[in-house]
Amino acid sequence: MKTDPRMEARSRLQALLARETGAVVSSAVEAELADIVDAALGGPEFSPLPAVSREVTILVADLRGFIALTASQPAGTIVTMLNLCLERMSEVIYRYQGVIDKFTGDSMTVLFGAPVEQPDDVMRAMACAVEMQLAMRLLNDQYQRGRMPELFMGIGLNTGTVIAGRFGSEAFSQYTVIGNQVSLASRIESFSLRGQVLISETTYQRCHGTVSATEPVEVFVAGKLVPVKVRELIAIPSLHLKVPRQEFRRSHRAEVRIPCSLQILEGTTVLPNAIKAHILDIGYHGVLLELDLPIEVGFDVKLNFDMTLVEYPVTDIYARVMKTKHEDGHLLAGLEFTALGTETNTKLQMFVQMLVGAN
Repeated sequence: MKTDPRMEARSRLQALLARETGAVVSSAVEAELADIVDAALGGPEFSPLPAVSREVTILVADLRGFIALTASQPAGTIVTMLNLCLERMSEVIYRYQGVIDKFTGDSMTVLFGAPVEQPDDVMRAMACAVEMQLAMRLLNDQYQRGRMPELFMGIGLNTGTVIAGRFGSEAFSQYTVIGNQVSLASRIESFSLRGQVLISETTYQRCHGTVSATEPVEVFVAGKLVPVKVRELIAIPSLHLKVPRQEFRRSHRAEVRIPCSLQILEGTTVLPNAIKAHILDIGYHGVLLELDLPIEVGFDVKLNFDMTLVEYPVTDIYARVMKTKHEDGHLLAGLEFTALGTETNTKLQMFVQMLVGAN
């Protein structure tokens, strides 16, 4: 008797899930498995799964500076580095029973809780994130031995209710999740620094105090009228896992091109003549400027520019020139803020966070 490959694939998936989770496969999961198998084997008809609302933990990981590497490294090196990275990360993800939702260039989205829900989805997601950062450290050792540049990863986690199902048409369809919580996971990831794991407050609350994390900080993200609380995941003591941070900047920084002017201070007097410049990079504590005229290191200046995203004109930031350099025919200067008003400081942080979250 000829074996139906679809029935065989479904049976194998059911057996695997039962073995790995120790749970009986429900009829709802059986229906999803059947649909996924049909899609993978080229089913003759498209029959979308009923939309299902469920709580899922979404892990979003992104390689820092990878796009810049593509401009400086041979294509063969880029392909080798990316494939090694995806292979290593996939091994970690599968070990923690995560489901890879998609690869998008140098980023990936992983699901815990879809299509199969388990009681420890959140803990497995956080452990997976830490293991991925540990794997990146080992991977960089391999890159260096092969005379390839280092790569660094930022990771964001969010837990929330999404709509899960198979979406598409007869030409193409796939199982995935959609909703605001998916977008929020991506926004949280955008705030992570190299080697960092950021988690939403919801994710933190689901772990019942079994992880070590920083106090929550509020960040402004695109699409949200109120700030979102995030924490940095430090360690999971019960599993002897600790995040190997790679970067310890004092704040996030955003690339921009904003016209500004600066006036030199003599003592406490602001000189009237203004020097025109453009802000190329801005953070909570300073800016990188492209200048029309040279300025000396150590000078104190007053900055004037508009933060249009938050509709706020800056007129009370004072800064000191910390360094200058010529680069590609342009005069650049790094400035560190020395004084700014309370309202300006709040608006500045909101401005930087909105820029970071919009990328």
